[in-house]
Amino acid sequence: MSRNSRSVRYTSSPLLAGKTPVWRSKFVVAALALGFLGLTARAAYIQVIENDFFQRQGKVRFMRTLELPASRGRVLDRNGLLLAGSVVAASIWAIPEEVDRDPAKLRQLAKLLDMPIADLNKRLEDEDKTFVWLRRQVDAPIAQQIMALKIKGVHERPEYKRHYPEGESAAHVVGFTNVEDQGQEGVELAFQHELLGKAGSRRVIKDRLGRVVEDIGDEVPPVDGRDIQLSIDSKVQFFAYQKLRDAVAQHKAKAGSVVVLDAITGEVLALANYPSYVPDQRRNLTGEQLRNRAITDTFEPGSTMKPITAAMALEAGRVTPQTIIETNPGRFQIGGFTISDTHNYGTLTVEGVIQKSSNVGALKIAQKMTPHEMWDTFTALGYGQKPQVQFPGAVTGRLRPWKSWKPVEQATMAYGYGLSASLFQMVQSYTAFAHDGSIIPVTMLKHSEPAVGTQVFSAKNAAAVRRMLQMAAGPGGTGQLAQTVGYSVGGKSGTARKQAGKGYAVGKYRAWFTGMAPIDKPRIIVGVMVDEPSNGTYYGGTVAAPVFSEVVQQTLRMMGVQPDMAVKPQVVATTVEESF
Repeated sequence: MSRNSRSVRYTSSPLLAGKTPVWRSKFVVAALALGFLGLTARAAYIQVIENDFFQRQGKVRFMRTLELPASRGRVLDRNGLLLAGSVVAASIWAIPEEVDRDPAKLRQLAKLLDMPIADLNKRLEDEDKTFVWLRRQVDAPIAQQIMALKIKGVHERPEYKRHYPEGESAAHVVGFTNVEDQGQEGVELAFQHELLGKAGSRRVIKDRLGRVVEDIGDEVPPVDGRDIQLSIDSKVQFFAYQKLRDAVAQHKAKAGSVVVLDAITGEVLALANYPSYVPDQRRNLTGEQLRNRAITDTFEPGSTMKPITAAMALEAGRVTPQTIIETNPGRFQIGGFTISDTHNYGTLTVEGVIQKSSNVGALKIAQKMTPHEMWDTFTALGYGQKPQVQFPGAVTGRLRPWKSWKPVEQATMAYGYGLSASLFQMVQSYTAFAHDGSIIPVTMLKHSEPAVGTQVFSAKNAAAVRRMLQMAAGPGGTGQLAQTVGYSVGGKSGTARKQAGKGYAVGKYRAWFTGMAPIDKPRIIVGVMVDEPSNGTYYGGTVAAPVFSEVVQQTLRMMGVQPDMAVKPQVVATTVEESF
């Protein structure tokens, strides 16, 4: 066979010896040329004519803009201590179409994410197959355990989470943000624009697995938010909250509020409410916890309005501090209504009316003025108007137009019924007594310069009312428990029935005390409100005044204010019932 193979002549094969037609070779060459022309035309079409379309498609598939988050600004107290700041927290996300569906690993993941396995599976079946959040802002140890599972398609992304070191004591001041870093309450909401900052960006190309393979263009760096320094003193805030919480518990009350104001600068040093909440832990919160009662809730202020009634009569020249007011027999009929005192105080001076908290005396002082005069003074002191303070939720209260007042309404407004105000409004109105007759603007931001106010009363009449407030908190007054060790104080208690429909609820009261210290040159003004005390006593002088005393004493010491009297209580306090 090898001999036969060597003897074969391939050129003698009929197939190879056959002559190829010329047209066939030309056809092959032409077909190849047309193919190359088609490819060239297609390339030109893609690269030149329809370039934008294919560029867009490429960008959609592989090009991404990564947001570079800006750090939200800090919230600081007046001394630079942190009230709210941002810390890095990992957020867990997934590419559903790539997730390894190993049941054992998914059960572990669900446990770490603190969610039922059914919820996790539902998220992974989301319509968007390229991205889904599994849990935002998880703690670092949890994030580390999740990534240690090495589940394909599950990733982490660094974000910023807010941290609130003062917890529930400053919750109603600072507020909180949501997971998108948007302010929801308090200062976080009021100063959202300043705190937020501006996110940066980075253009990248990612591969099919979501990995960054190339940067495109210049990176735009983020601009961090601006820090906000408040007027709040965190130590005063914590102490005020603590004493308020204790008082609410002691008197089995529903709620309470405290406001501490710098009488010179108008700065809010403390604004506390109870019940409160922890801003970092907001699950199952109720409206009762979230409400900033000192600013958002309005009440009839009761006897705390009597010093204002006396001041407007002094300013109008209708009375002097020693003008005699006859309150006998302790009752007064007007418009078919009987207005009463808790005791028959007989003959009192104007000072005595405030000291004993006589309703009859207050209405007789009010009768010496016109409704228009009273309305003008109330309005000048901020009643019936929204407080001009950098804080969300502040309310106007209620002050009806003077032309619609009936004689009985003018009488009841003299001792704090028929109008309503927030504790914040009440405290601000008392700046007129502390600041030589001028009401000053208040601020939540640090401001060390003395405030410039609007004159409402003369300095002489403001000093006269301060003397009355000192008597009301002294021997024979209704606010004796407001006395402090080392500092002279003045203030007025109030006990107001709570409204229910068109009348008043039986056995439900609000206890107030508003005052200032030291009395000759006031440095602070403090207002206290306790809602529905129900442990045997409900008078402002026995429920709210002790909180005032403790807050005043501690605050003045923290501020370095020198005592202005012997370091012992001025009086041995006794319980005095007040009219309401």
